[in-house]
Amino acid sequence: MSSYSASFLVFLDLPQFLHLSHPAAFLRFPALSPLASSKSLRRAAGKFLSIDPVLTISRAAARSSPAEGGGADGGGALVDEGKKEEELIGADKSAFPPDGVGNGGSLLQRQKQQRNAPSGDSVSLGIREPVYEVIEVKSDGTMSTRKINRRQLLKSSGLRPRDIRSVDPSLWLMNSMPSLLVRDQAILLNFGSLRAIVMHEHVLVFNYNRKGGRAFLKSLLPRLNSKDSSGGPAMPFELEVVEAALLSRINRLEHKLMDVEPRVVELLEVLPNRLTGDVLEQLRLSKQTLVELGSRAGELKQMLLDLLEDPHEIRRICILGRNCRVHRGSSEMECSLPMDKQIAEEEEEEIEMLLENYLQRCESCHGQAERLLDSAKEMEDSIAVNLSSRRLEVSRVELLLQVGTFCVAVGALVAGIFGMNLRSYLEEHAYAFWLTTAGIMVGAVAAFLAMHSYLRGRRVL
Repeated sequence: MSSYSASFLVFLDLPQFLHLSHPAAFLRFPALSPLASSKSLRRAAGKFLSIDPVLTISRAAARSSPAEGGGADGGGALVDEGKKEEELIGADKSAFPPDGVGNGGSLLQRQKQQRNAPSGDSVSLGIREPVYEVIEVKSDGTMSTRKINRRQLLKSSGLRPRDIRSVDPSLWLMNSMPSLLVRDQAILLNFGSLRAIVMHEHVLVFNYNRKGGRAFLKSLLPRLNSKDSSGGPAMPFELEVVEAALLSRINRLEHKLMDVEPRVVELLEVLPNRLTGDVLEQLRLSKQTLVELGSRAGELKQMLLDLLEDPHEIRRICILGRNCRVHRGSSEMECSLPMDKQIAEEEEEEIEMLLENYLQRCESCHGQAERLLDSAKEMEDSIAVNLSSRRLEVSRVELLLQVGTFCVAVGALVAGIFGMNLRSYLEEHAYAFWLTTAGIMVGAVAAFLAMHSYLRGRRVL
């Protein structure tokens, strides 16, 4: 029985291997030893994986009985031949460079090292996880600035990635509508330039350097400090933050309305008597401010109305931080402790009163802005009518001038006829000049009066 061994090749880079025209691209076999050498394998440099099966046939033949293998001498010869083949294959394996993939074990080791290496996919692909710089305000009034990435923010607040979009400062163009979203562990506030995430014991404020963020902090911190000095807050921290956000937003709208209202009233008194470019430009800017103010107040008003019409969301605000839950269909509240349910019901009434109060203020601001805007529009209509009447008067004057010019041009035509160097024999008489001049003037006046009466009869003038 003759022993044999084989090595299988799995090519990982077949196009590169086919591009290499060297004939010795295989491992050395006993039958192919004249065609391949270690030097040719080095020059081939093709990426492939060699799988060397265990020489079970030769070893089994070595352990077989003499009757099966032709005696003891035959078995020893098989063992010697198998050892030679193993040494030859080992020499061929050592011929590969250290960075090649000829050795299957080294390939597995490198793959394992790559899996265990630190993840650098985001860096290699050029994708950076967003990092937010926020101000953290705790329930005791302490404030600190920190940087937090999206993953940490989602983990600490229990939110979903789609929830972060409503407060993401980089998406302020897409999320300009005011919103108050209630989740299981947090409340998301989006009031234009004010964007915050309210949790049970702290609040994260985005864009704290903008007007909305500064106004919110200016309204929130005194409330927390005063409550701490008086022996504890009367309302939960979440409601304090929501009220401070609504208060700062309404105050900003009211202050802007108080700034623009005197200017509009003054312009309404001045404009009928003085129409200048500066006054009209001030009216245009005031109207633009009123349109923006009315739009923002209307959006906030609609948000509060939607929130008041949804008792499920109000109850979710009440149970935030408590071991309670609200059923979606019936909006019934279940708590593990009866005291928590009683407190939550009391807070629900307080939240409704709070929202109704700010809704009334928002409606008042929105109504006043709409009234001023209507007055400005009426003044614009009056100015347009006034300007139209003036343009009509100018057109009438232009028409009269054109009629007079036409009549004078007819007289000039007569004078031109007499100015030709042709003899008419009228120049021999002294009265001919005066008669011609008087006729031209009388004819021009008569033609003008006739045209004027005709135009008045047609109601053109």
